[in-house]
Amino acid sequence: MLNQLKKWNTLRNQILFIFLIVMIIVLLIVSLLTLRQVSSLLKNNAEKQIQQVAIEANGRIESLYEQINMSSKLVITDEQVQQVLTDVYEGKEVTFSDRQRLMGQISRIMGHSDGVFSFQLFSNEQQRVLPLDEDSLQNRIDKKWVDEANQAKGGLVWIGEDPNDKNYFLAIRRVNLIERQYTNGGYLLISINRYHFKFANEKYENDQYSILLDQDQKPIIENYQGDINTIINSNETLVEINENDYMVTKQSSKLTGWSVLILTPVSELTEGISGIRTGIILSGIVGVIIFTISSFFLSTIITSPIVRLTKTMRRAGEGSLTMNPSVSSVNEINELNSTYNQLVKETNHLIQMVYQKEILRSRSELKALQAQINPHFLFNTLDALHWSLEEKEEEELSELVLAMSNLFRYTITKETDDDWVFLKEEIEHIGDYMEIMKMRFGDRLHWKVSVPPEYEQVRIPKLVIQPLVENAIIHGAGNKVGDCLISVTVEPAPIGDGNERIRVSVRDDGSGIDKERLEWIIQSMKTGGTSSATGKGMAISNVYKRLKLYYKDIVHSDLQIESEINQGTKISFELPINGGE
Repeated sequence: MLNQLKKWNTLRNQILFIFLIVMIIVLLIVSLLTLRQVSSLLKNNAEKQIQQVAIEANGRIESLYEQINMSSKLVITDEQVQQVLTDVYEGKEVTFSDRQRLMGQISRIMGHSDGVFSFQLFSNEQQRVLPLDEDSLQNRIDKKWVDEANQAKGGLVWIGEDPNDKNYFLAIRRVNLIERQYTNGGYLLISINRYHFKFANEKYENDQYSILLDQDQKPIIENYQGDINTIINSNETLVEINENDYMVTKQSSKLTGWSVLILTPVSELTEGISGIRTGIILSGIVGVIIFTISSFFLSTIITSPIVRLTKTMRRAGEGSLTMNPSVSSVNEINELNSTYNQLVKETNHLIQMVYQKEILRSRSELKALQAQINPHFLFNTLDALHWSLEEKEEEELSELVLAMSNLFRYTITKETDDDWVFLKEEIEHIGDYMEIMKMRFGDRLHWKVSVPPEYEQVRIPKLVIQPLVENAIIHGAGNKVGDCLISVTVEPAPIGDGNERIRVSVRDDGSGIDKERLEWIIQSMKTGGTSSATGKGMAISNVYKRLKLYYKDIVHSDLQIESEINQGTKISFELPINGGE
C-alpha cells in the first residue's frame, strides 16, 4: 500500500491534484458569491448606466444653457444695441428706422441660437425698446427678478416659467453700457421654448420618470404626475411609487445650479437574473472539465524538462545576460527557451537604445520649443503688418513685404537645415524684424545693434535673441508714451572658468518692471510657466528652456533680468564661443 502511494507521489500527479483542488474551490467560491450578488451587480451596472444618462442629460441642459448665455451675451454687447441704449440713457430720441435695424440685427443673432424664441430689450427705466411697442418690464416679470439681474451685474438670471405663456421659460440679464463705465443701460428678457429641455432614456422610457429642477428646487419640466416634494426632500436612493420600487438618480450642475432627477423601476434593472444564474452554473461545470483535461497534459509536459530549463535560466542571475544553449524538449519548452534568448537580445539592445532615446528626447524638446516661437512670432509680425496697411504708401509696403519675406525665409528654411546659425545671421534677422516693427510704432521706435566683427561667425541657436527683442518692443515701446530705444549688445564676458564666452544683452528704456513682478517673472521662467499674468507670455520662458537644453552643462547660460521702474529692462545671458551640445 505504501509502495502504491509512493508510485503516485510524482511531481506531475502533485501538480495535477493541486490544480484540480484549487480550481474546484475557486469555482465553488466564485459561483456562490456570484449567485448571491448577481442581482446587486446588475443593479449597480444599471445604476451606472442611468447615472450616465443623467450626466448626458445634464450636459445637454448645460450646453443649451451656455448657448443661451452666449447668444444673449452677443446681443447685449452688440454695437447697435449698445448705441441705441446709450442714446436712450442720454435722453436722445431713437428713430423708428434705428429700432427696425436693431430688430434685424437681433433677429440674425437669434437665428443662430437653438431654443431661443425671442429677445426683448428694455431701457434702464424698464420701458420696452424692442419689439416696437410701449410695454413695460414691470408688466412682464416681478420686480425681484430685476433686482437679481442688477446684483448679477450682467450675468444670466433664470426666472422660470413665463406667467403669460406656459410653453416658454424666461431669463433676464442686465445690459451694461461699455462706453459709459458699465452703467446700467437696460435689460434683455429672453424667452426659451419649453420643449428644448425635454430628455428621456429610450431603454426605460415607458416606465421611467424624468424631472428637471431649477436652483430653487422648483420643477422646470417633468413627466411625473404625483407629488414630487417627497422625492425631492428624501435622501433615499429608493422610493416607492404605485407599490413599485424606483431607484432615484440625481445629477446637479455647477454651471446652472439645476438638478436632473431620473426615477427608474428596480424591476427593469434586475431583469434577466435567472438566465445569468443558469449561465454561471453551466460555465462552472464546463470550466472544471476543461481545466481537468488541460491540467493533466500540462503537468506531463512541464515536469520533465522544467528542471533543466530552470538551471539554464538561473545562470543569467549570476552575471550579465547571456544567450542560453538550446534545450531539446517539447515545443512549449523550446518556445520558452527561444523567447528567453530573444528577451536577452532585446534587453541588451534596449540598454543601448536608452542612451540614444535620451538624446532624441532632448532634441524633441528643442523642436517643441522652436514650434512655440514661430506662431508667436508670426502673430506679432502680422499685427505690425495690420498697423502698417492703414498708414503706409505702396513703396513702403513693398519694402515691408520684402522684409517679411526675409524673416519667414530665415525661420522656415533654417528649420529644415540646422538648429544653429551664425550670430551675424541672427542679427540680420533682428534687423528685418525691427524694420517691420517700425512700421507699427513709427519714428518713436529706435534701435541700436553693437556686435564686434570677430564674433559675427560665432555659432548660436537659431531664434534665441529675436524673441527677447520682440519682448522688449512689445512691453517696452508698447507700454511707453514717446520714443523708445531698443539696444542689442554683444561683448566679451568676464573669463571665470577658463572658457571664452560672449555676453548678449537686450535692453529697452520702457516703463520697467516693479520688484515684486520681476521676482514672479523669474520664478515663472524657472518653473516652466509663462511670463505674463494672462498666461500668453512665452518669450522669456521659451528662451530660458532652449538655452538649458542647448547648454545643459554650462551655468552661464542662465537669463539675467534687471529692471527699474521708468528706467527700462535689460535681459542678458552668456554663451561659449565654441557652441554647446
